[in-house]
Amino acid sequence: MTEATFTVETAMVLAEVAHSRQKDKLKRPYRDHVIAVGDALADFGDEIRIAGYLHDIAEDTPMTRQGLLDMGVPPHSVEIIERVSTNLQEDPDDYLACIRTVAQHHDASLVKISDNAHNSLPERVQALARKWPDKTPTTKYADAREILYRAVPEAEVLLILKRANPFLIPALEAIIAADNDADTGEGDSGDAGDSPTVDGTDAAESTDAAESTDADS
Repeated sequence: MTEATFTVETAMVLAEVAHSRQKDKLKRPYRDHVIAVGDALADFGDEIRIAGYLHDIAEDTPMTRQGLLDMGVPPHSVEIIERVSTNLQEDPDDYLACIRTVAQHHDASLVKISDNAHNSLPERVQALARKWPDKTPTTKYADAREILYRAVPEAEVLLILKRANPFLIPALEAIIAADNDADTGEGDSGDAGDSPTVDGTDAAESTDAAESTDADS
């Protein structure tokens, strides 16, 4: 008799149910975010995709590690989920320290890159800026990309960005170019973090308001 397995489709259903009552700061269904993050990982293995769909479940719901394991979520997927859950880190208030912890784990980095990309969609950033025009812009998502994009091969980042947020591809190219210049001793890496604008809004920047329930966890 074949043992039942926790599939990618099961993860999608669980994500839909777990986040069904949650809204982001634009009052949009939060489940749309977690599904988009999982969908953008379609080029990777099932355990990574499962973690993508469930990446916020340990942070935004009462679900525990043991609860996930008892439901049949693969241990590797649970490991990724724990790694990307800010509330489970040593210092949850130090965002970039949490990102550096994620960057030490290849598969967790892939999930976080997808999460970051969806949070940084120009339409979303612009909508939040219109809703909270007095909020001071922050570059925390762009700062995170400087770390995350260097944690995995460029080709893997590109696969995710093509699905999740193609507007960030120039930001990836700028980071790679800066690293290449540094290797050859050429160029000024001081502008490496700059990314192109979309309709006047920096596509690589979020706003303080761009933290959904929490979409940037």
